[in-house]
Amino acid sequence: MKVVIIPSGFKESLSAEEVGKAIANGVNKVEGNHEVTTIPMVDGGEGFVDTIIKLKEGKKIATQVMGPIGKPIPSYFGVFKESGVKTAVIEMAAIAGLRHVPRNMRNPLNTTTFGVGETIIKALDYGVERILIGCGDSGTSDGGVGMAQAVGVKFLNKEGEPIFINGGGEINRIHGVDMRYMDPRVHLVDIDVAVNWMNILCGSNGVARVFGPQKGASIEDVEQLSSNLEHLARLIKSFKGDDLSLINGGGASGGLGAGLHGFLNAKLHPRFEIIMKYIKISDAIINADLVITAEGCIDYQTPNGKIPSEVARIAKSHNKPVIAFAGTIGLNAKINYQSGIDAFTSIIPEPTTLENSISDAKDWLENCSENAFRHIMIGINLGNQMVAKEM
Repeated sequence: MKVVIIPSGFKESLSAEEVGKAIANGVNKVEGNHEVTTIPMVDGGEGFVDTIIKLKEGKKIATQVMGPIGKPIPSYFGVFKESGVKTAVIEMAAIAGLRHVPRNMRNPLNTTTFGVGETIIKALDYGVERILIGCGDSGTSDGGVGMAQAVGVKFLNKEGEPIFINGGGEINRIHGVDMRYMDPRVHLVDIDVAVNWMNILCGSNGVARVFGPQKGASIEDVEQLSSNLEHLARLIKSFKGDDLSLINGGGASGGLGAGLHGFLNAKLHPRFEIIMKYIKISDAIINADLVITAEGCIDYQTPNGKIPSEVARIAKSHNKPVIAFAGTIGLNAKINYQSGIDAFTSIIPEPTTLENSISDAKDWLENCSENAFRHIMIGINLGNQMVAKEM
């Protein structure tokens, strides 16, 4: 049997490469003549830089920037050359990702994307001509105002005085924007951003309401963030003329997508569209008998551009069966049957703590993969026996 494994990473636990290896190990424990191909996928979040520079034979540049809670953290960006153009790859998650926010400090009212802007400046200092930014796995919801401040944008209070905004909870303090001090080099490079195309900034399905609770926001915090991001959309419209409140991808990474587009004129792209330029999966799927994918959580949000549903969409166009493994099976996960996933299961074997889920995920994933594949082989053997009887 030809099996292709195309997984995402498990946040704060395993990279996509580690997930793929664990699933492959489980499959290979089952007796049989199996041909297993593993293609780790990224969605713009954790692992984005490593994956792209590996494929493009680039290099990683170590740096230090302000983390999401306002303290310096070690970080990095990637650099590669393509058609003579030096391109920087920036991973939002490596700078202001949720993993950089201690659990007892998780509140998107107080976290910032300032370090993302610092990394953009450092990439410009390195002489790049293009910047590719991956949005995903964020711990922020500041609409990109932190990033904007780092590249020189000044925000003003009611009196027209410059103020520093530290987190999504302070956006309502902004009453004016001064773009005169932005680093001019920003306008000399193309900035492309890989985003979840379904994420929007404002409204009932705005990013604060959908993802705020995952980042530590209370019900009251969510309403405050939503109001502040609506305020930000009005501000950007006042000087740019564009209404970013409902644009596709504007809500990516707590509104960083809207901030990058509004302040830096960055172009937003569906993340899978960007990633598929570098990671080719269609040929592997066409030649497979079975497709296996995986993600940390499968729920009602999975069909909205997440890796398992995108993999399943391509697989179904070639009539290939799809199995998905997940750490957690969340609310209304059955909707994924409509998006092309034929079966899904949790890898967690028993009630456990979050800490154990993170530390034991690799072993559980391998065991789950082995068990699932044993069931598949039973089905295949039964089918062969039925055919033999009919003959």
